[in-house]
Amino acid sequence: MLIKNPPRILTPDLFEPDPDRPRILALDLMSVLGWACRSDDGQILYGTETFQTAQVSSPGMKWLRYRNWLRRMREEGRPEWVFFEEVKGFPPKNRGRDSRIYYGFEHHLTAFCAAAKLDCQGVSPGTIKKFVTGSGAAPKEAVISAVKALGHHPTDSNQADAIALLLYAEAYMKGEVG
Repeated sequence: MLIKNPPRILTPDLFEPDPDRPRILALDLMSVLGWACRSDDGQILYGTETFQTAQVSSPGMKWLRYRNWLRRMREEGRPEWVFFEEVKGFPPKNRGRDSRIYYGFEHHLTAFCAAAKLDCQGVSPGTIKKFVTGSGAAPKEAVISAVKALGHHPTDSNQADAIALLLYAEAYMKGEVG
């Protein structure tokens, strides 16, 4: 799913198109992966990609599909940097299966970036939430609302997280946040 936002006026200038801005691909990693990047005209493109596999398929198919998708994004989006939401630790109820899935995505991503000579940077969920909402403990709904208030139209929290991460990454690259 690819959504191109309508023209908008945003403040502060941090969010305006900038031709000197490095090309960044922002990823919210999991089996339902949110992504965001800028098009050549400065608009933010974003979507959700699903890597869930049928029970009858090989477990390795998820990783092959993910690597092929990364390769296509590299060819089409030409990113110089990849930023991803870096989760450290999982709540006890999610520690098993979810952590294995997340770390699988992270490991494949970092290996892909190394092979493609792409810079790769993880950012904690709390940092992203604080940047976009003002609170590092903000719930998903607050992130979605904050991203919508900036003129974007995410259909789920995966897209909202990826857009927020892209905006954070751009500010980080300009030295406006640490």
